[in-house]
Amino acid sequence: MASQVTVRDQDLPIISVRGLAKRFGSQQIWDDLNLDVLRGEIIGIVGGSGQGKSVLLRVITGLVTPDAGSISVFGRNVRELNREEKVDMESRWGVLFQDGALFSSLTVLQNIQVPMREHLELSQSIMDDLAFLKLAMVGLPADAAHKFPSELSGGMRKRAGLARALSLDPEIVFLDEPTAGLDPIGASAFDQLIKKLQQTLGLTVYMVTHDLDSIFTVCDRVAVLADKKIVRTGTPEELRARPMHPWIEEYFCGERARAALA
Repeated sequence: MASQVTVRDQDLPIISVRGLAKRFGSQQIWDDLNLDVLRGEIIGIVGGSGQGKSVLLRVITGLVTPDAGSISVFGRNVRELNREEKVDMESRWGVLFQDGALFSSLTVLQNIQVPMREHLELSQSIMDDLAFLKLAMVGLPADAAHKFPSELSGGMRKRAGLARALSLDPEIVFLDEPTAGLDPIGASAFDQLIKKLQQTLGLTVYMVTHDLDSIFTVCDRVAVLADKKIVRTGTPEELRARPMHPWIEEYFCGERARAALA
């Protein structure tokens, strides 16, 4: 469950990345990347193909090891934590990977209960009650609980994955391209769900996205990955008004952007 937040915690970025570097073979993904994520905001991470947006999410959450740099979450350097401290920190965030990343052999209810089994000691009946509550929170009907991922639509799989990400009442939710593959109506509904949950639960939302509609609908700030680092952060409106970088200008002010935001 979420740990008690102190006054000192509130004064710090909830995530702070400094001097991050990562290479895969001969390809340098980032060099001296810096990023702060503020408590309670929805921040969108954008950038061109191959800039390492999803890799950065995986590095922050400990799934990929960086070559250099530091990552602090909740005011603690994650690379200095012991195993028990890492497990405790991981219980304070949830992750929604692309397409939900549900376990295909488990029902939706069982998928939602996976983090509970890993981090909590609860009876089956309590886990069932909590899992049904999470289903309701993300707008899924109760009869979805006993279906397998293959029996769900793409939008329902994403909502089920979000329910699993929320299973431990996290303080941070990481979303990797949450509206990818959804039709415009489904994407808009998912955006509104994210905004409602963020406001209701006081979440910090870290969202990798390329969806301009999502950016202008839900994001408080945007961080732009280009040239192997974060080249600019600001509100969507600030980035559109003063791009200050060729990729930002093309993305926020180009022909496709004008059509999408018309």
